[in-house]
Amino acid sequence: MVEDVLAQTRERMEKTLTALRHDLSGVRAGRATPTLLDRIRVDYYGTPTPLQQLAGISCPDARTIVVQAWDKGATSAIEKAILKSDLGLTPQVEGGLLRLNLPQLS
Repeated sequence: MVEDVLAQTRERMEKTLTALRHDLSGVRAGRATPTLLDRIRVDYYGTPTPLQQLAGISCPDARTIVVQAWDKGATSAIEKAILKSDLGLTPQVEGGLLRLNLPQLS
């Protein structure tokens, strides 16, 4: 009986820690990280698709995230998805490349 309660409690705590790690990975700490875009889903031909499956994401410096669409036709859908997200970022489109400049935290 006690072992069952302990096992259930341990399992719940592990799930809670996993959720907390996931939530903390999206916190904006003044530095650009590709994990900020993990939750973005793009409406790609009618299917919500994770951004990571449609584009390469990199951080050339501490304040910039670069998203390079593998399919140039998906660039506008990616831009719309980023604008709809709650990140408050406005992408600058240059062909199939999107630049996201993170403002300094205040």
